[in-house]
Amino acid sequence: MSKMVTANENKADSNLLDFIKLHYRSFQSILILVVMVVLMTILSPYFLQVRNLLNVVRQISLIAIIGMGVTMCIITTGIDLSSGSIVALAGVVAASFGQANDPILLAIIAGLAAGAAAGFLNGFISAFGQIPPFIATLGMMIGARGLALIYSDGRPITGLNSTFEFIGGGYIWGVPVPIYIMLLVAVVSHILLKKTRFGKHVYAIGGNRQAAVVSGINVKRNLVLVYSYAGMLSALSGIILAARLSAGQPTAGEGYELDAIAASVIGGTSFSGGIGTIPGVIIGALIMGVLNNGLVLLSVSPYMQMVVKGSIIVLAVLMDKWTNR
Repeated sequence: MSKMVTANENKADSNLLDFIKLHYRSFQSILILVVMVVLMTILSPYFLQVRNLLNVVRQISLIAIIGMGVTMCIITTGIDLSSGSIVALAGVVAASFGQANDPILLAIIAGLAAGAAAGFLNGFISAFGQIPPFIATLGMMIGARGLALIYSDGRPITGLNSTFEFIGGGYIWGVPVPIYIMLLVAVVSHILLKKTRFGKHVYAIGGNRQAAVVSGINVKRNLVLVYSYAGMLSALSGIILAARLSAGQPTAGEGYELDAIAASVIGGTSFSGGIGTIPGVIIGALIMGVLNNGLVLLSVSPYMQMVVKGSIIVLAVLMDKWTNR
């Protein structure tokens, strides 16, 4: 009897350890977020105001949406450097179809199609052309920005439909519309990664690509799908941004790819592949949002803010390396 009890206790301890190992990165990110919120609350009396908190979440919504697609790329041991440029390209395309008397649905479909096409090219070149994702998406980063400038003739596209503008600047029950969109995308992306065969294949490719091939997984097809989805999410952020700015800006989205990668890594996604979650991306984006907002409230110079943000990204990568050891 005592041996059976001991065996059950050992099994329970083992399950607890496995659970901690599995969710260690998430716990780590949540702890950092909580500490930052407490610190900002102590340092600034304005931080916990409802308007300020909603502003923080609205600001990070675009980065979080992009980050969900980037996370899938990183899980497969890839990367996407073209997100910011796709934001601009999709924004000007959607704006051109979202003029005063145009149907809003057409503008959304056109913008998403532009982003999905760019993402498809990223995945196709990387998977079938055997070109590293870093190079493939770097080329798209430059090319998509150029296309955005050509398409708009280097000028903002204005005169948008008021319904279209509601996507980026509207409120529902006092909450900004981009927050609802972010939550919807998060649910869909989480289901894709955790509840579908596609998601299992994504993790398998990142865990061991050769083993995935031997297991019968069509690696190339899945990589194309991953990058197409990432491109579409970047395009969605571009549409929201254009709606909020009331114009399609060909220079919009600069640096968004780096913020999205930072949010993903801070949220626990590993550059080694096979590890990453959608809730982790949102937590990572919130950490960056709280940091940016807190530094502004404390009147820290914009130049110092860049130094702090860069340091945190480096520390996140170092922690990732240390954890993998």
